[in-house]
Amino acid sequence: MRGIVLLLDDSDLSRIIYHALSGEFSIEAVVREAKISRTTFLKRRLKKLGWRTVLGQIVFAKCIIPFLRRESSRRRADILQQYGMDEAPIPVERVIAVQSVNDVQTVVLLQKLSPQVIVVNGTRILAEKMLNAIPGIFLNTHVGITPLYRGVHGGYWALVSGDPEHFGVTIHEIDKGIDTGDIIAQASAMPDDVDNFSTYPLLQIAAAIPLLKQAVRDALNGRLKTMPAPVGKSKLWSHPTAFEYLKCRISDGVR
Repeated sequence: MRGIVLLLDDSDLSRIIYHALSGEFSIEAVVREAKISRTTFLKRRLKKLGWRTVLGQIVFAKCIIPFLRRESSRRRADILQQYGMDEAPIPVERVIAVQSVNDVQTVVLLQKLSPQVIVVNGTRILAEKMLNAIPGIFLNTHVGITPLYRGVHGGYWALVSGDPEHFGVTIHEIDKGIDTGDIIAQASAMPDDVDNFSTYPLLQIAAAIPLLKQAVRDALNGRLKTMPAPVGKSKLWSHPTAFEYLKCRISDGVR
């Protein structure tokens, strides 16, 4: 039986996924992508969203998120303990560092290993050449209910939209779109009053891990099935601005 390769960023959620899977499955390689340079990131955002939105997102990231992480530090620790999740660094000897998961180096590695399942989390959008490089199944863990909450912070935006029943996660196959692949499994979660923007993803990934493990088992055994998408408008969401966050926190109580 062919094995598993992980394509990850260096986030807490990716580290949690690695430790969760490594306890059950044989992982042939862990490919970790470097962060996009700040200059490149800002140029892309400015072109797509405009300077007012990007400035608001920068203020949110630099000023508000650090406060939220301090505010929820004890809650984060409680969630990790409650669900037995480990966000420790991935052992250095297991990691193959690349600038981009779409680099030729990654394509060559995948063709050499020919894994049956490729688990992806937090990386750039996979290029079509990557998806076509091998016959393996590419699985993504999305902290949101697709196709309603594609993009980033799906749980947060569901709460802001007054749609708490769609605060959840999706395991889906990857295609050339953004969170548009066939849905394998979905589950909802329920944040407490003490949760905030910083802890929402932890609750979502806790709900996602059992689904991801089952999806990997099914893919390895040739029994992977898809499910219909929930009814609703598909929308691609971005990072909140500082103004959006403060407005929703004060008026709607979404922390």
